[in-house]
Amino acid sequence: MAQLSLLLLSLFLTLISLAPSGASISSCNGPCRDLNDCDGQLICIKGKCNDDPQVGTHICRGTTPSPQPGGCNPSGTLTCRGKSYPTYDCSPPVTSSTPAKLTNNDFSEGGDGGGPSECDERYHSNNERIVALSTGWYNGGSRCGKMIRITASNGKSVSAKVVDECDSRHGCDKEHAGQPPCRNNIVDGSNAVWSALGLDKNVGVVDITWSMA
Repeated sequence: MAQLSLLLLSLFLTLISLAPSGASISSCNGPCRDLNDCDGQLICIKGKCNDDPQVGTHICRGTTPSPQPGGCNPSGTLTCRGKSYPTYDCSPPVTSSTPAKLTNNDFSEGGDGGGPSECDERYHSNNERIVALSTGWYNGGSRCGKMIRITASNGKSVSAKVVDECDSRHGCDKEHAGQPPCRNNIVDGSNAVWSALGLDKNVGVVDITWSMA
């Protein structure tokens, strides 16, 4: 009898060991320990099932994006050329030293800025010290024509005029010269702004701070 009990126990343990470890399969943002816990082509990233960036899947693009610093969370996503980008209706709060990313924009006709500047419906020379601000900072045009003070990490600073919006809600079309939507923390400066700060525009993106001048 004892031998029969041991045999049954051994058989039971064997069946458990052969049972699929992924019996509880997680979908987008579901908990996971490894990729076997995730559904389909999803992989386990930091304990949650998500798209595999190497494969380029966008299964989770419609799920709720992760919260962002500053209390400004993505409002949705926009897919450009097979890649998903977050969209924003807001930007982080403006302070006396607001952290931002400085990018380079061509404000002239035919440049990568797309259509004319939102503030005055005109194209501008890149020799002007001018900027476009992310949608939240642009604030419906309330900062049009106003001067901001930009400071680079090298200690140099420059004043520049707001003439345009760096659209954080739309993109990938003719109006935006095929560019994806801006992040919510962008100061898009002309060549003159980069030069005044002693920065190489070919770097593409640099950390800065800005405030109202």
